[in-house]
Amino acid sequence: MVMAPSSLNESSAEVELLSCPVCYEPLTRVGPPGLILQAICRSSFECKKCYKSYSSKKNYLDLTVTAGLKKYVEAKPIGTELFRSIIMSFIYEKGYRQCFKRYGFPGPDEEFKMAQDYFKSAEGGVLVDVSCGSGLFAIRFAKSGTYSGVVALDFSENMLLQCYDYLMRDPDTPLATDLVLVRADASRLPFTSCSVDAVHAGAALHCWPSPSNAVAEITRVLRSGGIFVGTTFLRSSPSWIFKPLNERILPSGNYFTEEEIEDLCTSCGLTNYTSKVEQSFIIFSAKKP
Repeated sequence: MVMAPSSLNESSAEVELLSCPVCYEPLTRVGPPGLILQAICRSSFECKKCYKSYSSKKNYLDLTVTAGLKKYVEAKPIGTELFRSIIMSFIYEKGYRQCFKRYGFPGPDEEFKMAQDYFKSAEGGVLVDVSCGSGLFAIRFAKSGTYSGVVALDFSENMLLQCYDYLMRDPDTPLATDLVLVRADASRLPFTSCSVDAVHAGAALHCWPSPSNAVAEITRVLRSGGIFVGTTFLRSSPSWIFKPLNERILPSGNYFTEEEIEDLCTSCGLTNYTSKVEQSFIIFSAKKP
């Protein structure tokens, strides 16, 4: 089984990390140990409750409910499918993400530093970068040496493949880095309850088909004292004005006011909500009691 080292505030006992996305039972593992890319890719996993098996595909571990299906195809919102395309995964860091600056996003380096400030209490623990995209922040978290393990998680196969390509091209990121790539649904995270120290979601909240389900899942997998940090676009106009325009430009997008984000976090059981705003950019944090 993949084991997550306990946080500095917990006992020294190891905690099971990866779980079956169908029934949330911890997965048994056959292969080399460790939360390391090479080890995960050479391992196979199985749920002893529902007997479903999981394995790596092209350097990422597929832990979606639909993993292994041969005939059934599940339709997803247009916005979700857009980010699964090869074109979007290729241009995300080559022009698309740079456009965020006009809305107040300070840029990846500064956003990473801001997130690291919030995550100080999670140092030495396991961090999950949900909707990691092409690894813009996951790779930075892994290279920082701050965490015992980093999970780069996304629903898009092509984003994960692009992330792997960036890893291979970066001479400062050895394969032995404590970073693994996992395909999963943000609304059904494949982690044991109370097993993760920190969750990051950079420019992701507005892309999720059901933000409430995703935040509820984040709350479930966080340890007591664990931190959730996210960034997204703010909606300043009333929803009845903004939503029709939003649906024409980015179908299935969800844009929020500051009050709505805080309400979402607290309604899912998170506390100590804080935020910083610059134009339409917001970075927020919340803690699991």
